[in-house]
Formats: sequence, C-alpha cells, structure tokens
Amino acid sequence: MKHTIHPPVATKKPKELLIHGDSRIDNYYWLNKRENPEVIDYLNAENDYTKSVTQHTEAFQKELFEEMKGRIKQDDSTVPYKLNGYWYITRYEKGKDYPVYLRKKEHLDAKEEILFDCNDMAKEHTYFNLGGIAISPDNTLAAFSTDIVSRRQYNIQIKNLITGEIYSDKILNTTGSVTWANDNKTLFYSIKDQVTLRAHKILKHKLHTDTKNDIEVYHEDDETFNTFVYKTKSRKYIIIGASSTLTTEYRILNADTPDDEFKVFQERVRELDYNISHYNDHFYIITNSDRATNFKLLKTKETKTQKENWEEVIPHRETVLLEDIEIFKDYLVLNERENGLNNLRIISWDGTEDYKLPINSETYTVFIGNNADFDSDVLRYGFNSLTSPSSVIDYNFKSKQKDIKKEQTVLGGKFDKNNYESKRIWATARDGVKVPISLVYKKGIKLDGTNPLLQYAYGSYGSTIDPSFSSIRLSLLDRGFIYAIAHIRGGEYLGRNWYESGKLLTKLNTFHDFIDCSKYLIEQKYTSNKHLYAYGGSAGGLLMGAIINMNPELYNGVLAAVPFVDVVTTMLDDSIPLTTGEYDEWGNPNDLNYYNYMKSYSPYDNVEAKAYPNMLVTTGLHDSQVQYWEPAKWVAKLRELKTDANRLLLHIDMNSGHGGASGRFESLKEVSLEYAFLLDLEGINR
Repeated sequence: MKHTIHPPVATKKPKELLIHGDSRIDNYYWLNKRENPEVIDYLNAENDYTKSVTQHTEAFQKELFEEMKGRIKQDDSTVPYKLNGYWYITRYEKGKDYPVYLRKKEHLDAKEEILFDCNDMAKEHTYFNLGGIAISPDNTLAAFSTDIVSRRQYNIQIKNLITGEIYSDKILNTTGSVTWANDNKTLFYSIKDQVTLRAHKILKHKLHTDTKNDIEVYHEDDETFNTFVYKTKSRKYIIIGASSTLTTEYRILNADTPDDEFKVFQERVRELDYNISHYNDHFYIITNSDRATNFKLLKTKETKTQKENWEEVIPHRETVLLEDIEIFKDYLVLNERENGLNNLRIISWDGTEDYKLPINSETYTVFIGNNADFDSDVLRYGFNSLTSPSSVIDYNFKSKQKDIKKEQTVLGGKFDKNNYESKRIWATARDGVKVPISLVYKKGIKLDGTNPLLQYAYGSYGSTIDPSFSSIRLSLLDRGFIYAIAHIRGGEYLGRNWYESGKLLTKLNTFHDFIDCSKYLIEQKYTSNKHLYAYGGSAGGLLMGAIINMNPELYNGVLAAVPFVDVVTTMLDDSIPLTTGEYDEWGNPNDLNYYNYMKSYSPYDNVEAKAYPNMLVTTGLHDSQVQYWEPAKWVAKLRELKTDANRLLLHIDMNSGHGGASGRFESLKEVSLEYAFLLDLEGINR
C-alpha cells in the first residue's frame, strides 16, 4: 500500500528528568504545551498522516457508520420514572444527536413540559454536554450544568420551569453536580481547582445573589481527596462526602436548615471506606470496617453516627462482595457479586422474605435502576447480556411478577439474539490463579485458530467490566470476530481482593493476566497471534502499552484509546489533574520503591528498538483525565525506535476530551475508524 505522505517525525528536544539519583531523558517532553503552535502543527500532521494511511477505508468507514447508526432507534425515549409528583422522561428525536428532557405532572397522559432541548443548546458548539439536572423541591426550578469544552468543568445555571426564564446566577468551574436544600432557594455545589481540576470545595449559593458572595462550607485540604455533595433519598439530609482511593468521610446537615453547620458523620481513618444511606431514623452504612474486605452493611441511629455505635445488618462474607443497596419502605435490596456474577437480593424489613432474583446466564449484567420513590412496591432494575439487548424491568415485591418496561430495539432487520453465543471460560495465569474471560461470537464458528478476536480489558481502580450487550459490536461479530472481555486483576470482578492484587506493588498482575489470557485463547484455538487484537482505554490504554512492551509478538493489532502511558512523569507532576488522588492506586513515585516499580512497567519508559504490532492510538486535545501529550509522546517514541513496518497511527480529536465526541452519532465516527482499522488488517473491507 502506498502512503501519500510520510509519517511525522517529532523534533527531539532532550529534557533530563532527575529524581532519586536516576536520570531519564525525555526527548518529547516539549509536546505538553497545547498553546504552542509547533505542538498543534505536529498534532495536525499526525491527523493528516492517519487520514492518508486510512484513506482507502474511508468508504468502508462511512458504511460502518451508517450500519451502526442504522441499528439505533432514532426516535427513542427512556422508561418514565416518577419523582415528587412528576413523571420524568428523556427522549431522542429522529436525525438529532442530543436528548430532550421532559416531564408530565402526575399522569403519563398529561401535557408534556420540555425542560431542556439539548439539540438547541448545542447548536453553537462543537462539543456540548448537559452534566446534570436538579429539580427544586417545589418543582418550579431546575439547576442545570453544561460543559462546552470537554474538560469536565461545568457551569451551573438556574431555569424557572414556570416562565422558562434562565436566571442571571451563573456558577463557573464546577463538577456539574448541584443539590437543593428544602427551602427552594439554597444550592450546594462543588468547585474544582483551576489547575489540577480536583474537586476541593463545597459552596453554598442563595438564589438571585451574586455568586461572588457564595459561602464556602467545606474545603478539602488533602490533595489526595475529592469532595462532592448530594441529598439522601429520604430528602432529609444534605451530605458532603470526601473520598480518596481507600478512605472516605461524610458530613451531614438537615436539609430544612441549610444555614446550620455540617456535622462530621465519622472522622476519616486511613483505609476506612464507607458510604451512607438514610431511612426512617437510621443511617445504613456499607463499609469495610474491621477488615471487612468485601464490605458489610451496618446501621446506626441518626443521632449517634460515630463508628462505635454502628450495628451489623448484613455480615461480611469472604466470597460475596456487597456493591450497593436500595432502600424501600418495606424492602431492602442488595446488589451483591459472587464468583464474578451480580445478584439482586431482596430482604423484607419484617424478616419474612430473603431471596435472589433468578438469572440463568454467566455472561450478563444486572444493576439497580432508578428507584426514586421510597414508598414504591416496585424495584426497577436493568438487565442485559452479551447476546441480549438491554432491558428495563419492574419487579413487584408483592406479586413477585416481572414487567419488562422496555427492551432495547436493534434495527436493521438482521439481528436475532439466537444467532449469537456467549460463554465464560477460565485461563490459568502464570502464578496459578484462574482468570475468567467472557466471550461472544456468532454461532457456528470453528476453533481452528483462524478467527479474528478482539480482547478487551480495563483492570484498574476496582472498576468491573461486566459482560454487556452492544449493538455497535455486531459490526465485528457479523464479520467473524470473537469478542473477549478478560476480567483481570485490578478490577473487582472476583471481589475486593481481586482489585487489591492488581494495584500498587502488585500491578504487574494486571498485565500478566491479560497476556496469559491471550496465550490461553491462542492455545485453545479461538484465534492465533496473526488474528489477535487487543483494546483498552485510559488505564486500559496503560495496559495496552505494557503488554506490547512485554509480548508484542502475541498481537497483530492494538487499539489504545486515551492511553495513560507516561506513568512515572505524570505521577511525579502534582499540577496535572488527578495525580495526587491517584497515589493509592499506583503509588507515589517520590518514594523510591514505587518509583522503581512504576518505571519497570511504564509504557513510555520501556519502549525499545524492536517490532511492535499495528497500532491505532486515539486521544482528545482537551482531555482532562489523560493529557493528550501522553499518547502523542508515546507514538513519537515508538516511531523513533520500532523496527517493523507495521502501521502506527495517532488520531487526535481537536475538539473533545476524555469521553470523545459529544452527540450520540458523532462518537460512532471514531468507532468506525477503529473497526475499519481492525477489519482492514484482516483483509475485510465490506
């Protein structure tokens, strides 16, 4: 294949980075100034090169885009939920990218009130995101937040839902979350540090007053913590939370008296993790207190919130992870995970009932949905699997009947869930630990090593990647791909210990697990190294960088989205967003032990002169989570050192950030680029 232009070559400007007596030379450090015209020119050159190399797939990309878009029901809406006398609905309209938020008073056949039409709000912007909507207790006002840059810095405004007027109050640089007190005129919100983007303060705003006079009610001084504010489901308390990777702390205030002082619920104790829900005159606490690794449920009186007063409701269990709870007037619902599989456990407060909703699958996702009403006899939950589209289901506690309120529509005329098969298999890692893999593929494939297979994982922060349905993914499955999710250590798929054994000084387990899953898939002839592809984003992009340094020969191609690849330099720079809050995940490299360990796997620091797989790397210029210069520097260094003739492409969205393009269809264009890249490597062009 002939390329019309040569790959960009980044200028080398050596910079010495010295700590612990160890010198690292970074030739591409200069790329970290987005305001530098030379940097922008280089990024544009990378985009031009990617466009040139993929030019022959442009028609195919458009075909894939239309195919994926064609499966989406364009005139769609969410299942209504009721809150404080109104039914709330989110609707999408044909040909439009953004949602319309509306409500109906008391009855679903009542006249609809349009709250926000994001299509109108987004017209003047290349990026738009409505971050959150908070309705005042008297239902007359809506506080809402918007981000038009994609840096996750939201501006809060207030709309009068009776007159349609948007008030002059405008609060800048917030997390986007806002909470009303019960007086309908006091708002609490969190703001971000302008440099690090850490949510570090909670402020109080009075309606129709100058935001310059807003009162600071909490300041989180510890740079490893973020702070947030919300109201309990009971609507009785305003809660300020402060959290780091391992430790939490809460403050409570009666929502009827917003000008009183917040009271500490339980002082922070290193590695004491808890969260709180309110019901009647008790708080219910999910916590790891007293070595409850997988968490347990406790309760305490409103007036006695300190740890010594906590009483056990659900004990800690070695094999069951307690993930979440939902409280109703007559029932408690637990979201538990056992052997990797989620269960919804229903317990009546009177003690007469305790059972799990039956689910017959090993490759599914189930979760508690929107249950805003305390007094309801119905649990709303979501379910989908690798082969079954998403469903919203109402389960009646009294009748024990399920009502499927909505199942995701997959248009296009070709989809039949019975044409696909999913399963869970277990690979043995090098240390003898069994690692689960969820698979989905079209029925009838032969295990002869010739199948293309896309292996995905994340593997950090205890974030579990459950096996869920994707209509977009059908574009790969229908062309013969197997899709695999490796549930590697660093996530919480097999409980909290699964996470603990894939972080800090055990982080290498994350990478080894992924590689050993790849080897197992090859051994079992699901694929071969000529047809195996790896995909990960953000911290999963770090995973991609590590595995290609360790075992590049296993993969024909790699997709690395917004990859966190310059670990040491980033974790040493506490001015970068997120850094200080990450020490409990990766370690603090100012400590020599963590520095050496981190340096041993940091993708950027371990690029060598050797052959690497075909690669497509994507990022956004305004990314607030992983700065664009990490993938840019990584690609530049790979170009300099790699010894192969494989493709190495960098695509930078010059208008977006960590989450990619806004709008439900615009983001499919990047997926089309990624899928066309993979399919082209397989010689599939239609």
